[in-house]
Amino acid sequence: MQLGLSGRRALICGGSKGLGHAAARALAREGVNLMLVARDGGALAAAAGALADETGVQVDWFAADLSSPADRRSLIAACPDPDILVCNPGVRQTPADFRTLPRADWDFWMEAHFYGPLELIQAIVPGMANRRFGRVVNISVSNIKFPQVNFAHSHAARTGLAGAIGSMVRELVKDNVVINSVLPGFFDTDALRTNLHGHAARGNTTYEAIVEDRLKMTPAGRFADPAECGDLIAFLCSAQMGYMTGQNIVIDGGVYQGLF
Repeated sequence: MQLGLSGRRALICGGSKGLGHAAARALAREGVNLMLVARDGGALAAAAGALADETGVQVDWFAADLSSPADRRSLIAACPDPDILVCNPGVRQTPADFRTLPRADWDFWMEAHFYGPLELIQAIVPGMANRRFGRVVNISVSNIKFPQVNFAHSHAARTGLAGAIGSMVRELVKDNVVINSVLPGFFDTDALRTNLHGHAARGNTTYEAIVEDRLKMTPAGRFADPAECGDLIAFLCSAQMGYMTGQNIVIDGGVYQGLF
């Protein structure tokens, strides 16, 4: 199936590794030129070079911390008119007790998981609407569908963004601009391994025991290849996807048991 994206330009947040990089690779294979964004310039340069060599598309990069308002403004100035925006904060959610979490920490998570994506969307979708093509994909997490203890700070920001998107999309879809979110579960990334090591340390157990536990709770019986999420994101960005918008799509190997 041809996705109709050759020659388009995508801004990929968190594009140097993990799910952001998987999305970048899937889009590059469809002929999409890329702007990769992450905090580590060295990792970005390496990722950009490898993708350009593999696919032949133009791959630029911009080092920025998207939890910083100043860095977000600089990024928008550097790449103001992409056809595709993949919002991916690249900040791992870590557990914290809501009873003792200071206001500054709540503000940090809101900057990373709410204001960061929101301000990029605000700045970029008007141009998409004027050009009558725009695809925005927000990478969230599956457990906003079933909130977990000690993650109130992250869930608050992510669900707030989901609500804001649900309102925005009704005004944008008539101009062929759609926004959807993917809600990944356990994917075999550096971020997952770091998280599981942290869970093991806090639970006074082994990394291997935590991995076994997570695999048991996953009906698929495995951690997913990041490419599986990348390919889904590329499809959501396709020319054919102009009629589906405002959806929160769980991709977690069957962990989530709800119907909606």
